[in-house]
Amino acid sequence: MPDPDRLFPLERATRTLARSLYEQVAELAIISPHGHTDPAWFAGNARFPDPAQLFVTPDHYVFRMLFSQGVPLERLGIAPRDGRAFETDGRGIWRLFAQHYYLLRATPSKMWIDHALSDVFGVQDALSADTADAIYDHLSTCLADPSFRPRALFDRFGIEALATTDAALDPLAHHATIATSDWGGRVIPTYRPDAVIDPDAGDFSKNLTALGQVTGEDTQTWCGYLKAHQKRRQHFIKMGATATDHGHPDATTADLGGAEAEALFDKVTAGDGTAEDHRLFRAQMLTEMAQMSVEDGLVMQIHPGADRNHSTKMFETFGADKGFDIPKAAEYTKALQPLLNKFGTDPALSLIVFTLDEATYARELAPLAGVYPALKIGPAWWFFDSPEGMRRYREMTTETAGFYNTVGFNDDTRAFCSIPARHDVARRVDCGYLATLVETGRLSRADAAEVAVDLAYGLAKRAYKL
Repeated sequence: MPDPDRLFPLERATRTLARSLYEQVAELAIISPHGHTDPAWFAGNARFPDPAQLFVTPDHYVFRMLFSQGVPLERLGIAPRDGRAFETDGRGIWRLFAQHYYLLRATPSKMWIDHALSDVFGVQDALSADTADAIYDHLSTCLADPSFRPRALFDRFGIEALATTDAALDPLAHHATIATSDWGGRVIPTYRPDAVIDPDAGDFSKNLTALGQVTGEDTQTWCGYLKAHQKRRQHFIKMGATATDHGHPDATTADLGGAEAEALFDKVTAGDGTAEDHRLFRAQMLTEMAQMSVEDGLVMQIHPGADRNHSTKMFETFGADKGFDIPKAAEYTKALQPLLNKFGTDPALSLIVFTLDEATYARELAPLAGVYPALKIGPAWWFFDSPEGMRRYREMTTETAGFYNTVGFNDDTRAFCSIPARHDVARRVDCGYLATLVETGRLSRADAAEVAVDLAYGLAKRAYKL
């Protein structure tokens, strides 16, 4: 069983206060405004197939660690793109996972999985090679019960709102099914237009053609292309969306004149653009997306700084999102200046920026968010979605940006059953940090209690207009 005082400070008085603060927020509803769970789960509400497909095969946090120690991805149920054989037996995958579970010691992944096994499924024993079969059987029995289907778990987890991430060309059929069902869970899409913005994306030209077909606009012209984005955004809004999401290689923005932007579009879509032209086009499109957000009210998220598909060989073999996205250095002060010069003081824009470069928190992002009304800092994210990463985040941002220029927590997960665990970790770490501020005379107890609720619930709800 997980330690009830896990992640709280060691000093007794501070730990006692952290526990008291945590007890006030532990059962608050979950706002999950940025994630990658599959809307098909909630549309069809079918049972999850088996424990391996629930815990192992969708979670790159898990299988990247096992792969680093020599476990082939095929043996973990990851399908090669060329049709070669891979393991499909859930029990076999689970046994292999359990045999190597020790590799996750002291990682957030183990903490999340232990929490899910214990709190969601009532597992009492530690997962190991010896207990693998018994736990697999127990989980399978649970998954066969209607109370463990996606909608029931959603309700049991106390999720108030959950946003998925959806490509600009996604028909949103699953969201339509959810919206017209008799279930009350709030699952909404997020507009992710990278594939029709980034000239380096595969099938960029085909994607533009498809964007034109789905919107009825001429996406071979600059004007028609922008109108097509506006129409797709309106469709997403109709389906409940409150935000966009942009996973660009860097945070560079630009503010070109109309004729210059049109000429760049023509060059890029004709296939004549250089690498710098592609970068400038992405930069211009971030500012165009900000303009559209000012007009239609969608919150804008930028999360640059990942060197995606670092291993060409692994990308060619297995495709994207297989654990080979690696953090890289990022710059924000100059990169965001064109966009912020234009919209940074406009109350109609809400811009949330994430980073995988921790060095930028104190040096750039906190000072920027601490003065520009439009800008907020996203939470400790991805590789830093961890107890130590969250502590560093608060230590590096609070003194300059305060709490209210941040946006609470989001879980950014594909692993559905980890959602309550991840939010629990964030709440514990934040309560520990607040207790430390109180015990060192920097925050009153009354203020700490109020901030704890905001960090766990209020900030995310307000920032994402949920």
